[in-house]
Order: sequence, then structure tokens, then C-alpha cells
Amino acid sequence: MSRLRHPLVAVAVTTLLTLPWVGIWASGAHPGNFTTVFFSGLAILGASFLLAWGAETAEKDVPRAFAIAVLAVLAVAPEYAVDALYAWNAGAGGATAEACAEFTAAEIEAQGSTLARACHDANLAIANMTGANRILIGIGWAGIAVFTVWRAAITRDPAVVDREGWLADTVTLDSDIATEITFLFLATLWAFFVPLGGGIGAFDTLFLVGLYVSYIGLVLKSDIEASEHTVGVPKYLQGWSRPWRPLVVILLFGYSGAMIFIAVEPFAHGLEVIGVQNGIPEFFMIQWVAPLASESPELIVVTVLVMKARSTAGFNALISSKLNQWTLLIGTIAVVYSLALGAYGTLPFDARQGAEIWITAGQSYFALAILCNFEISIREALALFALFISQVLVEFAIIRDLLVLPISSHDLLLAYTAVYLVLGTGLFVSRRRSVRRLFGLAGDAIRTAVGREPIHLERAD
Repeated sequence: MSRLRHPLVAVAVTTLLTLPWVGIWASGAHPGNFTTVFFSGLAILGASFLLAWGAETAEKDVPRAFAIAVLAVLAVAPEYAVDALYAWNAGAGGATAEACAEFTAAEIEAQGSTLARACHDANLAIANMTGANRILIGIGWAGIAVFTVWRAAITRDPAVVDREGWLADTVTLDSDIATEITFLFLATLWAFFVPLGGGIGAFDTLFLVGLYVSYIGLVLKSDIEASEHTVGVPKYLQGWSRPWRPLVVILLFGYSGAMIFIAVEPFAHGLEVIGVQNGIPEFFMIQWVAPLASESPELIVVTVLVMKARSTAGFNALISSKLNQWTLLIGTIAVVYSLALGAYGTLPFDARQGAEIWITAGQSYFALAILCNFEISIREALALFALFISQVLVEFAIIRDLLVLPISSHDLLLAYTAVYLVLGTGLFVSRRRSVRRLFGLAGDAIRTAVGREPIHLERAD
């Protein structure tokens, strides 16, 4: 019985979940959509556990923020691949702002020519990117907050605080996350100006990628802290000596990253085909279902951490994922587009996708206003989810002619953006002392990284 409970048995069983899909992928077979979704989904599940174990084990040798940043990049790598594919097709097809302006929206949607199809792919790149970002907050941040409070009755998670009032129970975050929140705030402010430039260009790439590189350079200078909550497989692996411990971390990261990369695209595509076959529009599937599939490794990893009473690390991973998607993803798809175009170019998008960027930035702004005091309550999480899901459902109803509104789908996006901005600004104003502390802590982290003495700030009320 003790052998069956050995941590390496858990690793072996989890790895077995990925092997059927490895066999299918290596053989080049093309099973039906349901078979593909089932076995690629199992591979994603197994790879997510391996990835979580690798990140927790890595905390023994590298700063926790860096380990989580690596986890976040690997978990959302398929999202980069999907967006890069659409950006590449747009560039290869010659989709420029001038060329796409010659078509009507209906002509682009009909994809009657190679150029029209390329313009359509440019819009899909933006739709997939904004959908992924909104899912990460509307389902990821909100859902994990509710799940953390619910699980606290079993896990006794110290991050959960019981508060009096309607749905007032709260998940508290480590103040060390101030750096990630501050960098994400800067990226969010920049995103509001992206649609005004008529596309994603060099300045967007330089600023957003530079922002993320600066963040990684900063967290690499952080101190290594021992975790008191490591259990199971990571605790066992952390007991290994060097060089075996770093090698097993690299192996876990490498194998899980490879599995996620080869499994998520078929998983997402299989779901897309099943959806389209059942009457769901392609554009809706690519904006919402495909990103939900590509975000699944991240959500599984965070769920694993929450079940081990490591909700703080889980939220750090979600925030880190949002940061890298809101910086690297936007910046790199413009580079991919230019490479495919064969010259420098600005990835174009239509007015509808400009509104999609604005609502995504608005949601991020509101979510950061919620987290600026390093807490998120159940009612705040439900507000995030309600705003997200109501917009998606209303949009779907409009697309399927189930609902007639006096405003267009574009105006609906702008209306939701305004709601996010009003709510977010109200929270920022009411929590201005927390905001000052947040930026102060981020400033302390930067000063420490460059060898200067930090300024110790008192907690805001």
C-alpha cells in the first residue's frame, strides 16, 4: 500500500494520461472529433498536473515569482500559437489597413478572395486574443476566488477570511503581487490607446514586450523563499539533491509544455468543429470556445494549487498569465504578422475588434481596481463573472437573432466598456490609500532590485 502512495507513482500515473494522445500524434492518425477532444483533453489534464508539480518544485531554487512566470508562459503557450497562426495568415495574405479598407464587413466575413480571407484572419487574431484575456479574468479570476472560499471549509486555507455581510468572505493575496499588478496596470492603460493607432504596430511591440522583459528582470532579483505549504510530489522532489532536482524540474516543464503544445490546438479545433456542426457561428467559437480550451491548462493548474491550500500561489499564476498575455501576446503577434508580410507592417483590425480591445482593457481596469487592496470577495468575483457572461450571452443572442436591441453589437461593447470604467474608477477613488500603498510596494521592489533601500509603507485601511 505504501508503494502505491509513493510520489513517483503519482507522477507515473499522471504521465500515463498523456500517452494515448502521444501515440495518436506520433502516428499521424486523424480520429474523429469526439475521440480527438477526449484524448487530447486527457493529455492536457495530465500535463497540467506535471506543470504544477514542476513549478512548485522549482521554488526551492528560484524566486517564486519567476517559477510562476515560467508556469504561466508554458500554460498559455498554445494561445500564443493559435494567435500567431491567424497573424501569420493575415500577413501572408497581404492584409494591410489600406487593402482591408477596400472591403465591406460583409465581404470580409464572406472570405470571397485570398485578400478578404487574410483580412478576416487579422480580425480573428484580435478576437481570439481578446476572448482569451476576458476568459482569464471573467472565469479564471472570478471562478478561482469562489472555488477558494468554498474549498476553505476543507483546506483551512489561511488566505480566506470570513467577513460579515452578504457574500463578503474574502480571498487575501500576498502583497508581493504588487509588482505584477502594477505592471499589468501599465499594460492596461497602454491597451486603451491601441485601437487609436489603427492596428498593432512597432510602438506597441516595443512598449509591451519591453514591459514584460523588465518585469522578468525584476523578479529574477527577488529572494528565494521556502514554502511552508508544499506537500506531495513537489515536497518529495524538493528533497532531491543537485543536479537531480533542477534536472527533474526542467524535465517536468519540458514534457508538460510539449504535451500542452501538441494537445491544445487539436482539442480547441475539435471543439470548434463540433460547435460549428451544431449551428454555432465560427467567429463565436474562435473568440470564446477556442480560447477557453487553450486556457484550460492554466485553470487546471490553479485549481490544483487551491486544492492544496495554495490559493495565493494560484492567484499569482493567474495574474502572471494575464500580464504575459496582455504584453507578450499582443506584442509578438505584430512581429509574426510582419515576418509573414515580408516587411514591417501594422496588424490591422476593424472597428468591431477595436471595441473588443477597449472592453478587454476595461475589464482589466475593473479587475485591478478590485485587487488593489490585495483582496477579492465573493460578491466582487460574482460581479466580474456577471459582467463577463452577460455580455457574451447577449452577443450570442444577437448573432443568432434571438434578441433584438436598439443598439448594434459594436455599441454594446462600448456600453460595457463604459460600465467597467465607471465601476473601476469608483473603486480606485474609494481605495486611493490602498492604491498608494500598492504603487509604493512596487516601487520598493524596483528600488531593492537596483540596490537601493526600500521605503517601508504602512498598510492602508
